[in-house]
Amino acid sequence: MSQKPSTTGSILYKNAVVILGLLLCITTALVYWQINRFDFIQYDDTAYVTENPSVQGGVTPEALFWAFTTIHAGNWHPVTWLSHMLDVELYGLNPVGHHLTSLLFHIANALLLFFVFTKMTGAIWPSAFTAAVFALHPLHVESVAWVSERKDLLSAFFLFLTLWSYIRHVGGKTPAGYFGVAFFYALGLMSKPMLVTLPFMLLLLDVWPLYRYAFHQPAPHAGDKPGLSLFQLILEKIPLFFLAALSSAITFYAQQHGGAVKSLKLIPFSSRIANALASYAEYIAKTIFPFNLAFLYPHPITIPVWKVGGAILLLGWISFLAVYTIRTRPYFFTGWFWFLGTLIPVIGLVQVGNQSLADRYTYIPLIGLTVAIAWGASDLLAGWRHKKIFLSVIAGMIIILLMGATWRQAGYWKDSITLFERAIKVTSGNFIAHYNLAHIMAKQGRMDEAVDHYRQTISINPNFADARVNLGNVYQMQGKYREAMNLYLQALELKPDNAGVHYNLGLMYDKEDDLDSAVAHYRSAIRLNPDYAEAFFKLGVALYKKNDLDGAINNFESVLRINPDNAAARNNLDRLISIQKKIP
Repeated sequence: MSQKPSTTGSILYKNAVVILGLLLCITTALVYWQINRFDFIQYDDTAYVTENPSVQGGVTPEALFWAFTTIHAGNWHPVTWLSHMLDVELYGLNPVGHHLTSLLFHIANALLLFFVFTKMTGAIWPSAFTAAVFALHPLHVESVAWVSERKDLLSAFFLFLTLWSYIRHVGGKTPAGYFGVAFFYALGLMSKPMLVTLPFMLLLLDVWPLYRYAFHQPAPHAGDKPGLSLFQLILEKIPLFFLAALSSAITFYAQQHGGAVKSLKLIPFSSRIANALASYAEYIAKTIFPFNLAFLYPHPITIPVWKVGGAILLLGWISFLAVYTIRTRPYFFTGWFWFLGTLIPVIGLVQVGNQSLADRYTYIPLIGLTVAIAWGASDLLAGWRHKKIFLSVIAGMIIILLMGATWRQAGYWKDSITLFERAIKVTSGNFIAHYNLAHIMAKQGRMDEAVDHYRQTISINPNFADARVNLGNVYQMQGKYREAMNLYLQALELKPDNAGVHYNLGLMYDKEDDLDSAVAHYRSAIRLNPDYAEAFFKLGVALYKKNDLDGAINNFESVLRINPDNAAARNNLDRLISIQKKIP
């Protein structure tokens, strides 16, 4: 903890903190203000807000119950759901308000980070630089400009409140202080479970800058208070480890239940380790050179041996230096292992989704690298009389460059088409970007462009059944029924349990008057989805054409069981019953 300055120094200190805090707010708002003109993104924003009926109703008792009891979009994060519901309550589905809330949280996070490190270290300028990089780095645009990533902002917000409570706990050792730690940590985990590494993060802070570990005798800035043993520090955090373990179990269940976790057959564990090592190096590179950023980086089929070997050498060398200099430069140890440790939940050992890495995953880990650089630069230039001027100029140049890069990167998030086209331009083999772009083109009636992007999707990933289905749908709308039928049959070979494809094939065979095949596929669709009202309806019509009056009546009754307001089914049923009565 920092020493208390004199009265005059204290006033200057507080004024500097206030002024730097205001500058942090202003620069962050200026760089990100453009997002208030942006739309929702047609990738995850649909599941989180625009097509989620539980969120669209705003804050209601039913919605609150849903938030805490439902696994949706492969996650259990009730606090995040409550945030989206509150936005809908305030702004409806106008994206302006949703983006404004995200921006306010990001500004609040930058301020809290600044205050937390200033409180812990007493070093205003390195703390301000750390907060400025956090606020203005282009890698964080994804977390701020993408409404679906509200969970990043919320989890960081509660993380910083947890750290603030921990500082108070360390200073006063009060039960209330520790309760604050556990309370805010629980809220953070219920926002995004990536915070499961927080107990280890606190152990790093115990080394530096809190100096609670026993090899500091006496602990700097703590009078003659002796340090604690590693056992004592771990024991203190047992309740937090319990919360982390509980959150990990819930998260793994939720992501498996949602189908987000990839099996080892799809991505072997050896490939995951290779990708994890390469991703660590890639995150460092993108921190220094934040160019060609994309909303999704496809998981590579293979990673060159030289890339994995280079990553091992880099990570091993830096880790060795961090451990070797722990007594003389403990900030480097804390910063480096903060970066390594906080990325572990998302580094890909448990593969979730199709990405190899993601910009949003750096929202908290990047702080560690910045801490190591900020305090390291000041330490390396200690004793040089021009140190303050030199560091001020360099820091100012870095911040200006980051502001420009972040402004430009944020612009790519103005709408879905711009975002997906940018991803296609700066990445290779990005079938997800092609697929989503094709879907938007089809909705806008730009069918030829949709066909082109669906074809590119299939070319990159021939096993992507949904791309074949949607390309078949486009061909069906264009009247190319034979092409559509071939694609549906191919999709069924890849994914036999797709009820919608069976239904579409039924429609195709219906158009060709192959009623036996149509009936077979309608029945397959119903077997896979017993509440498929459209399939029951079409099956009823097909059976009527085959003179199976009883079968047709049964299916129209099934339609009305599922949807009592279906007027067409009611009319057909009444007419068929009337016909049946006339039959002797």
